[in-house]
Amino acid sequence: MRAKGKQTWPAAEAQKIYRSACAVVQREFSANPSVAPSVTLVLGADKNEVEFGQQEIRLKKWDRNAFAQGVVMVAFGDLMRDRRAAMARRAVTWADQTLEVERAGH
Repeated sequence: MRAKGKQTWPAAEAQKIYRSACAVVQREFSANPSVAPSVTLVLGADKNEVEFGQQEIRLKKWDRNAFAQGVVMVAFGDLMRDRRAAMARRAVTWADQTLEVERAGH
């Protein structure tokens, strides 16, 4: 985690929130293996936002709720990235099965 200027954050609290947010995402989606994406906290940003490409949570100042939301967003995105290809293959398989049934009926 890094900060612009002289901003500080409670590192122990941030770690606790990070672990808790990852556990919530993991339980919500029955994820296996565990969800634990690498994230960077940037304090002193122009606005609160999540940069998914760099997996950064950018906050104007330390805000535990905004940080938790950012971790959930990154963890969910990480989880979905792993599942995206499998879901796409399943969609194509289902579509192919539907086409086969339609052809058989004609």
